[in-house]
Amino acid sequence: MRRLRPGATPSRGGAGPRAAGADRAPLTSVAAGDRFTGEEPADLPRLWHVTLSVSGEAAPLPELRRALEQLAHDHPFLLTSRYASDHAEIRYWEEARDLHDAAAVALRLWGEHRQTAGLPPWEIVGLEVIDRATYHQRLSEGYGPPPASPVGVHPF
Repeated sequence: MRRLRPGATPSRGGAGPRAAGADRAPLTSVAAGDRFTGEEPADLPRLWHVTLSVSGEAAPLPELRRALEQLAHDHPFLLTSRYASDHAEIRYWEEARDLHDAAAVALRLWGEHRQTAGLPPWEIVGLEVIDRATYHQRLSEGYGPPPASPVGVHPF
């Protein structure tokens, strides 16, 4: 995760002194009077909890398990996958600027990894993307799925 110090603005590609960080405020110490306000710039990435549901024609369970394990290897933020012969649910954390970016990545995940991981030609039938605070609030109130434990690929 890329973090900027308070008051800094992200560089936006290109060449020249601005791209090298010349537009950023100079570093000063807390003792010099700079205090962090607790607010981060709005364009910093945030964590989003994603639940992706897919389904289609029945597939052999050993092949499906191997494909989901390969997906977990290819996509290291994958928390857990649950599967049956004709559907699966994948849960993971995505780092993105906003919900739209996290959802766009999630909607591409199955298709982009289908050949490399050997995933079946299923369609996405469900998608939930919630921010970290909402995820933890649901858990503390007893709603929503329990934390992804044990991590890994498991049958339903």
